[in-house]
Amino acid sequence: MIPFQFKIDIITELEKALPSFKLIVPSFIINELLGLKKNKKAKIRVNAELAIKIAKSPKITIKNVSLKKNESVDNGLLRISKVLATNDKNLRVKAREKGIAIVYLRQKRYLAIDGYF
Repeated sequence: MIPFQFKIDIITELEKALPSFKLIVPSFIINELLGLKKNKKAKIRVNAELAIKIAKSPKITIKNVSLKKNESVDNGLLRISKVLATNDKNLRVKAREKGIAIVYLRQKRYLAIDGYF
């Protein structure tokens, strides 16, 4: 939900940072966003709706991936990712431990890449 929090065109920035990579959103993330649309806080609902619209843009592929039984969304992302774009600090730590390259927002202005791919 970074594009709305910091007013950054995240897709364009990801394409610049990783021109040879295809942007993919797993279907279980879409499901999580659909759940967030039911949140009591209006800001979260609006951000979730906008995130879904971005994920459905022609530049992004939604890949049909299911979570395993009792698997968290974070663990699902760690299982399927080679490069992971996230600003979640705990998820970044876990990704580093697994050798997954991470793309994240620094200083609320630009993307940084941590790791090799």
